[in-house]
Amino acid sequence: MNRTARSARRRRPTRRSRLLTPAEIEELFARLAELDPEPTTELEYSTPFELLVAVILSAQATDVGVNKATRRLFPVANTPEAILALGEDGLKRYISSIGLYNAKAANIVAMCRQLIERHGGQVPRTRAELEALPGVGRKTANVVLNTVFGEPTIAVDTHLFRVANRTGLAPGRTVRQVEEALLERVPPHWRRHAHHWLILHGRYVCKARKPDCPRCPIRDLCRYPDKTPAPAD
Repeated sequence: MNRTARSARRRRPTRRSRLLTPAEIEELFARLAELDPEPTTELEYSTPFELLVAVILSAQATDVGVNKATRRLFPVANTPEAILALGEDGLKRYISSIGLYNAKAANIVAMCRQLIERHGGQVPRTRAELEALPGVGRKTANVVLNTVFGEPTIAVDTHLFRVANRTGLAPGRTVRQVEEALLERVPPHWRRHAHHWLILHGRYVCKARKPDCPRCPIRDLCRYPDKTPAPAD
């Protein structure tokens, strides 16, 4: 191989060249933290059980829609015992505006029964126990562990998956790959709030159809090649 060919090969872009550097990751989170020092979920709740129910309801639904439903439900039933007393049909009347409400009602009632039988009506605080509950997957468990119990977990939803890939923070082809990459690449001192910073950034700035790149606080760090241009004067 001659010198020209070797030089061209060295200049060829690689997958790693799209990754943010450790210094850039530090700067990314420093900026997001400056804008919102204490981010949290937009789901409305006052107890761990209420959050668990709200997160189950939020699958393939918006937080706004879930909050509208739980504002009606929680004043009437916000404990496992109270929801069991409602039963599936009674619960459906409060959550029928949410997608997949039939399946969610069945899961929530079964989850309440298991909480009473195995956990004294309390939300468990280990991943294994949470994921054993009906209707609770890895993402739901991560949200509860992080938001209620302060664990440095990162729940990857569609917003966070998009941000991690677009920016070059933690690219991956699957949700699990992105989660594992985030846990590896996000510095420990930012990990506690990383989930909420990234999901809110994806929801309001790095949107799916038309990202608001002109007002993005991390635009200069982001590796996304198709940034939305600023409007012409």
